[in-house]
Amino acid sequence: MPIYEYECLQCGKNHEVMQKFSDAPLSMCPDCGGHMKKLISNTSFVLKGSGWYVTDYASPERKKAMDSEKGTSEKKSSETKSETKKEAVAAK
Repeated sequence: MPIYEYECLQCGKNHEVMQKFSDAPLSMCPDCGGHMKKLISNTSFVLKGSGWYVTDYASPERKKAMDSEKGTSEKKSSETKSETKKEAVAAK
């Protein structure tokens, strides 16, 4: 369940509440009874690895930048593998 942050407009206290998506947002402060507003906070959710748009469907400029970050040694090894495959297909 996600954790939501609320701020009381009357007393100024912040509250973190674990709620379901289907739960109604809090409207009354548990401390003073004042009106609450939901806050937008940063998340620590990060998408890493392959399978995401940036790594698999990136623009040609982005792919060039990613290749230069990996280094030329990895690029050379992949080119050698593709040349070996082409030679094997040509030999058949």
